[in-house]
Amino acid sequence: MADSYQQPSREWWAQRWIEVLESFGWIRRLARARVYAREGNVKSLEFKGHKVIARVQGTAPEPYKVTLSLDPFTDEQWGYVVESMSQQALFSAKLLSGEMPVSIEKVFTENGLSLFPFTKFDIHSRCSCPDPANPCKHIGAVYYLLGDRFSEDPFVLFQLRGRTKEQILEALRQSRSQGKEEKSEDGSQKSEEVIAAHLRSRVSLDPNQFWQYTEQLEPSLVVIAPPPSSETVLDVLGAIPLKPDIAEDGSMVQTSSQAAMEYLKSVYQTVSQQAILAGMNVGESTE
Repeated sequence: MADSYQQPSREWWAQRWIEVLESFGWIRRLARARVYAREGNVKSLEFKGHKVIARVQGTAPEPYKVTLSLDPFTDEQWGYVVESMSQQALFSAKLLSGEMPVSIEKVFTENGLSLFPFTKFDIHSRCSCPDPANPCKHIGAVYYLLGDRFSEDPFVLFQLRGRTKEQILEALRQSRSQGKEEKSEDGSQKSEEVIAAHLRSRVSLDPNQFWQYTEQLEPSLVVIAPPPSSETVLDVLGAIPLKPDIAEDGSMVQTSSQAAMEYLKSVYQTVSQQAILAGMNVGESTE
């Protein structure tokens, strides 16, 4: 474990973990825990099955022992989850490329489960320190370090529920192989591993070729839809800082800036609509 802790820009699933914990009303305790985590007081953090074992330095000479776990899902429950995930190529592709699909929580809730802790009673933790409060600052520090570990490897979150990365991926492969195999137009098979390889390869492309893609797109990965919000980049950037016009009475007016914004908004809207229509036409022609 690193000697110093810096709160990184977390992935959405890691941030969700922190938000869930902070929603349980432990704000004051977790504030002290963040300091412990930032100062590197968590000396070790490892998994033993679905349980987390950590050593956290406190005021005593020897580090305190912290254990933390969530209730693991049963084999039957995991079977339902894997079956649901395997029915969508996007889930398998993203997981194989090391990324957590945004709608992953929905897969669990549809099967009557919660990937993240639903209440504070879903978290089982213990610390060897004399503080009777739970979570104490040592347990809280482990919470934050786990969030960082989730950012590095989203499968750690699954491990808390009883399944390792290898078990999840193997179960997905088996479930997909038992279903209908997807094929491209020329008859060659398109597996989740191939899709994931394409996703990973985008990272190392030459910047000048980043937006170029010569392979046939996987239909299940292409979704064309209007933007969810009417807000555009023009709204985010704000008014254009043009030199104001001078009225007859000598006052300054922003007619030029306003006119420019209105014109650009109309252009932006037209281009956006044309892009969606063009994309939909392309999608129809490749089916």
